[in-house]
Amino acid sequence: MSETVDKTKELETLSVPRLLWIYALPAVVSQVISSIYNIVDRVFLGQYVGALAIAGLAITLPVMNVVHAFGSLVGAGSGARMSIVLGRKDVRWAEKILGNSMLLTFLFGFLFVAATYLFMDPILHAFGASDATIAYARDYVEIVMPGMFLTTLTFNLASLIRASGYPNKSMWIMVIGAVLNIVLDALFIVVFQWGIAGAAWATTISMAVSSAFAVAHFVKKSSFIRFKRHCWEPKLYIFRNILAIGISPFSMNLAASGVAVIINRQLIRYGGDMAVGAYGIINSASIIIFMLLLGICQGMQPIAGYNYGARHSQRLRQTYRLTLRVCVLTGLAGMLACCLLPGPILRCFTTDSELTALATPAIRFLTIMFPFIGFTITNSQFFQSIDKPWIAIVTSLSRQVIFLIPMMFIVPVIFENCGGSGLTGVWSSCTISDVLGAVLAAALLYTQRKVFRPDYVPPERKPKKELGPSDSINGEQKANR
Repeated sequence: MSETVDKTKELETLSVPRLLWIYALPAVVSQVISSIYNIVDRVFLGQYVGALAIAGLAITLPVMNVVHAFGSLVGAGSGARMSIVLGRKDVRWAEKILGNSMLLTFLFGFLFVAATYLFMDPILHAFGASDATIAYARDYVEIVMPGMFLTTLTFNLASLIRASGYPNKSMWIMVIGAVLNIVLDALFIVVFQWGIAGAAWATTISMAVSSAFAVAHFVKKSSFIRFKRHCWEPKLYIFRNILAIGISPFSMNLAASGVAVIINRQLIRYGGDMAVGAYGIINSASIIIFMLLLGICQGMQPIAGYNYGARHSQRLRQTYRLTLRVCVLTGLAGMLACCLLPGPILRCFTTDSELTALATPAIRFLTIMFPFIGFTITNSQFFQSIDKPWIAIVTSLSRQVIFLIPMMFIVPVIFENCGGSGLTGVWSSCTISDVLGAVLAAALLYTQRKVFRPDYVPPERKPKKELGPSDSINGEQKANR
């Protein structure tokens, strides 16, 4: 037990740059590895099945985003809350967060899987499936949907493993599943020639293996935070605390699904099925940068959450500033790679010349504002980690909903009226929204600058009747009320 206590103690004693390296590197690897699931599927399908299979898989992306939305609703919320309460030295509360997060995962997983099977065709048509692509999309979703529950379970537990002081173990759980996915993709698609169904089976089996390793960590008696009888007792205040923080990444992922519907419909309107396929490829290429940014910020979250709970405002400010610099520079590197080398990147996903020609100008529009996106993501993830859910929600939704949705209907029309291409207008809408989202994120950060002050007192969300001797700041909590 003492070993794990020392691990969490490091969050307030080690230097912030060293901590960010220790926590961000495994988180980055985990995020990049998790993105490999979809990327590897696209690579194998593009090389061995065809362009329509890629388009069909792109249609399923919004469905997968909804699944990930529910996973992040619980996983991000419970991980952030655990970091905060561990900063307050309350182990029993952290164990209750573990058990209650599992209850929420089972509930949401069952409801979503059942709803998807009941309304599969209407959902796929709503997300932009055409008569030519719906068969591919249906074949994939029918098989992969049970595995999506295992995906949410794995992401949730990996987040809690990282928050409780085991960033490297959290990383290896994701690595095991990703490596297995690559091996099974080659076996099922290339050797057995199962097509898109092979990609689905590879994803489902590999996630089952990852989830088994994640559960095993919290079963071991050597784990500091582990499953105990009291942690399975449903607590409404813990549900509220988890969901209040998790609503930000949930809204972001859910919005991504809704926006993908609009984007797919606009792409079909102005460019057809091939434009949808091009968008799917660009997503696969750019998702690496997004995962790098999210991984860096996920590495920041336990550090920020713990020091926020422990009221170390100077370390909190230092953590934010360092993370921001790293994310902006990462976005800049990704932008340069995609804008200067679009051809080699796109050819990794398809050999279709028409699809490559369509995607080449589009990838520049969609990636040129990566530095701005890095700034926006850093702010959203930071406020999520310090229990400012509504600020995080507005920040995360700014570029995807507040700005992008109206731009998708306005900008293509303007381009057409000016003699240009409506399809170019669709791509340009994303660029404009990224800039406006960063401006709004900066404004919201300014309004919340008080969290960096030494005299700032974080509000306590735990009911009075639940407070006990383990709450090291009990008297201050009462005063704060």
